[in-house]
Amino acid sequence: MWLFLTRRLRVWLIVTVLVPLATGLLRRVGQALERRRGPNPVSRALLQAGDLGDRARARLRGGRRR
Repeated sequence: MWLFLTRRLRVWLIVTVLVPLATGLLRRVGQALERRRGPNPVSRALLQAGDLGDRARARLRGGRRR
């Protein structure tokens, strides 16, 4: 079925569905890791990856730029 979707539609689906799910998952894993072991480089990197996804999504929606 994936084959029958146009390239533009596939990209739109990835950006609107898969990327937010992935960044949310990364953030949850980072928060759980911080709760268990305290702040460390791995948990900070996971949280930053989640924030990066949020910033990219806001920019694509036309959010304010700094």
